[in-house]
Amino acid sequence: MTQRHKDRQINFIELPARDVAASKKFYSAIFGWTYQDYGDDYADICDAGISAGLNGEPDSAAKKPLVIMYSSNLEDARARVVKAGGKITKDIFSFPGGRRFHFTDPSGNELAIWSDAGIE
Repeated sequence: MTQRHKDRQINFIELPARDVAASKKFYSAIFGWTYQDYGDDYADICDAGISAGLNGEPDSAAKKPLVIMYSSNLEDARARVVKAGGKITKDIFSFPGGRRFHFTDPSGNELAIWSDAGIE
């Protein structure tokens, strides 16, 4: 079985978007990006050079761009974050295609770790 994602590496960048439609139009005009929509409040960017998305979900969008790493074992990654002194800001939750959690580092930067392990 081929692994699609590399464990413990940056895998995704999520940009907050107050207006996903306007953001899509803006980035398309500048970069020619295309999108895969997941409702009105989320769009994956298909051709940005790195996996990325626009998040306009009022209850889950970060306030700043969110760097997301991949882990093949989400619970282990969460435990390592806590042991290293990270603060969990959003505990493990499911989304279409996987699960993730958010945390802050000692400088207050919010990051996330996701996994598709165990998702069919």
